[in-house]
Amino acid sequence: MNNTAVVTLIVVSAALTFFLIMLSLALYYLISILKQVKRMAAKAENVVGSVEAAAEAFEEKASSLAILKVISNIVTQASKFKKKG
Repeated sequence: MNNTAVVTLIVVSAALTFFLIMLSLALYYLISILKQVKRMAAKAENVVGSVEAAAEAFEEKASSLAILKVISNIVTQASKFKKKG
């Protein structure tokens, strides 16, 4: 092989080595970012579950309070009616 071919071979090999190393680093960072996203998604699912549980509890309490309020209004109206009559 002549000198030009050897130099070209060395330059191309160095460039390919450089890009291989860069690709490996990029892949490493991509995998670490995906792991973080996975953890964040899991935490978000836990938060959603907690919020759903709180909403269900609030809904149950709200329906109980609504019934209690209706009964309270009936008692109030009945007491007003007795005072008038």
